[in-house]
Amino acid sequence: MGREHLTNDEFFAQLNNLFEYNRDKGHGSVYLSQKRLAFDTRSQPQTLTKVADDPLWDTHPENPLPILIRAHNNKSSKRNGTDRGDVDKISLSTAVQPDQLDAFFVQYAEACKAGMSGLKKRDRRGKKDKKKRKKGAAETKG
Repeated sequence: MGREHLTNDEFFAQLNNLFEYNRDKGHGSVYLSQKRLAFDTRSQPQTLTKVADDPLWDTHPENPLPILIRAHNNKSSKRNGTDRGDVDKISLSTAVQPDQLDAFFVQYAEACKAGMSGLKKRDRRGKKDKKKRKKGAAETKG
């Protein structure tokens, strides 16, 4: 985990490339995650004090913490009978400072919407046909 994080602009450029790569292949997934970035607190004494009426007392640090945003695809191996080849795992991450969150999430939402343009609508005809057949069979019995 000693890897350096990308700048926000580099992250968006590579995230768009990752979405485009999966869209060109016609298959694959991109996993997005976010979490609060915690610094090494073992050397610092715990300064937070528990407040009786606040159940989320530990989520309000004195100094706001940055957010870690990650994106990756899964490594896949060649499958017989398909045109799928070996794909290495691509991992991206960036740390967003609290004062930049609003601007970052506006750009992040646009990048995600653009990345979802290649999604295919799920085919649910089989499920509907099965339901109709069940309903028709129940009516003929009674």
